[in-house]
Parts: sequence; structure tokens; C-alpha cells
Amino acid sequence: MSARQVTLAEVARQAGVSLATASRVLNGSTRQVSDELRDRVLATAEGLGYVVNASAQALARNTSSLVGLVVHDITDPYFSSIAAGVTRVAEEAGLVVVLGTTGRAPDREAELVSTLRAHRARAVVLAGSRTADRKAQARLAGEIDAFTAQGGRIACVSQAKLATDTVVPGNRAGGRALARALAELGHKKFAVLAGPADLVVTRDRLAGFKAGLADAGLAAPTVIEGAFTRDGGYEAALELLAKKTKATCVFAVNDVMAMGAMAALRERGVRVPDDISIAGFDDIPTLRDTVPALSTVRLPLEEMGAQAARLVLDEGSDVPRTVRVAGEVVLRESTAAN
Repeated sequence: MSARQVTLAEVARQAGVSLATASRVLNGSTRQVSDELRDRVLATAEGLGYVVNASAQALARNTSSLVGLVVHDITDPYFSSIAAGVTRVAEEAGLVVVLGTTGRAPDREAELVSTLRAHRARAVVLAGSRTADRKAQARLAGEIDAFTAQGGRIACVSQAKLATDTVVPGNRAGGRALARALAELGHKKFAVLAGPADLVVTRDRLAGFKAGLADAGLAAPTVIEGAFTRDGGYEAALELLAKKTKATCVFAVNDVMAMGAMAALRERGVRVPDDISIAGFDDIPTLRDTVPALSTVRLPLEEMGAQAARLVLDEGSDVPRTVRVAGEVVLRESTAAN
């Protein structure tokens, strides 16, 4: 049988002080208590083995030591890398990160921000593409307003679509630079394995890639939509093969889709890059184990998370700030000259 938890009332009675005084000492109230009473309450609490009630502390201070991190899918290395950066900065500040995942459901972000507001979280980082669903975005914007009105702060790693500090990855510019680099390898017929059309990141990377092909005087690519996951890339690659487009180079709009596509091609006996070249976007850490090594656009994912955490913990600005992060084209063995 577990040991009974000591109550605040027992600490107060043993220390010979009022319940209100004990609460002020142990729950972090801004109201002053004499040094003598404070020392007595703290010594009594330690002697009894009293564990501080975090919820009571948050109510007393109107804040807590919690930093919320909301991502679409923590199993995706893109988000886990960002999470590593957020966690590192938060822990250096003596704070605790609590994680919420949306499963890519647009309304879930607003629900999680509301929950974190109820727990008096000090700050929240939202990582993940904005959606074209205006109703969901309006609801999220309302929750952000309520959170900040309570004294909290929010930063995003995404497109600058909300009234928050935002770390913006160079999706459009990166897609454009990648298209130019692949065109220089001699490829003329391309296909794109795109994520869902309602994700702004999909639109930006696809638009950038099309612009890069146009810069090179090449026709627009064949576009196949799929889930923004490894399995989505796998299914999209099978659809591409069925279409027999004769594309010599494929751009998957994120690395996990590219990895799924490579698996599908390998199972069908299509050699990469001998028969078809393939490239992704993000440069997630797991690419170091991919054979052949995947060409991609590198984003400093962990540093993006760290930057968002620094912004959200910096209380020196009331004006939303935007930090733009450029991508870097990295050509590896998965793309070859045509």
C-alpha cells in the first residue's frame, strides 16, 4: 500500500501557523512572510516529507514552470529534432517541457493550447505547418489571444500566419534552389510527391520547386499527393510508377516521404539513382542510415527549435518577431547526372 501524502493543513498545524501562511511559503505567493515563519514552515515541510502541489503553485503565481510543446507527430524525426532544441533551452532555464501531439488534426492545436492555458503554462511552442483550414486557424488564433492575455507567450516554427514570434523555414526558396540544382544534373522530366494540399508547407515547397524548374526553362512536374509520412511516400511512389510518366527525377516534399518512396521503388526493382533519381527536404538525422544517401535541402532543425524556445522565453518584446531560416541544398548519392 502506498504511503499517505502529507497535506498542507498538517504542515501548517505542525508549524503552528495559519493555512494561509503555509500556502504563501510553499506555493510561491508574492505576499511577504517573515524570515522566521518561512524558515519554520520550510523545516516542518521537509521533516514531514511534504510534496509541493504544482497546481496550487501555478494558481498562486498565475504561472508555472511548464513550457508546452505542440507538434504534429513526435515519431517524425523533423519534429523530434525540433523538440530536442526546445527541450535543451527550456531545461537550461530550469523549466519543464510538456508535449502534446495533434496527429495532424487542425482543431487539436487549439485544444492543446486551451489545456496548457488551464495549467498556467508559462509558454508554448507550436511546431508544424499552418493549414489552409480558415475555421481551424481562427479558433487557434482565439486560443492564442486568450493564452497571451493570461500572461503566457507563444512562438511557432512554421509559416508566419499567426500573431506570434515565428521561426520560418525557407521552404519556398529551398524548393526553388533544389529544382535548379537537379536541372543542372541534366534532368528534364520531373515528378513531385507532395503532401496534402491543405498544408501550407506543401504548397510552399511545391511552388518553389515549380519556380526553379521554370527558371531552367523546364515544364511543370507531375504532382502526386500523399500523406506527409513514410507510408504516404511509399503509396505515392507506387502511383507514380503506375502512371508511367517517364520522370527521371522525383522530389518528395519531405525526407520521410522520400524514404518511403525509395522503399517502394526498391521493392519494384527500380534502382536509385541508376533508373531514377530522388531527393527530399529537411535533412532529418535518420538520413545517415539511408542507402543510397539522400539528396535533400538541409534545415538546422534542432537550432530552429532552440531559437523558438529562446524567443518564447524572452519577455523583452511585445511585438511579434520573425526569424527566417535558409535551407541548404545537399546533393548526395540518390541523385545522379542524367
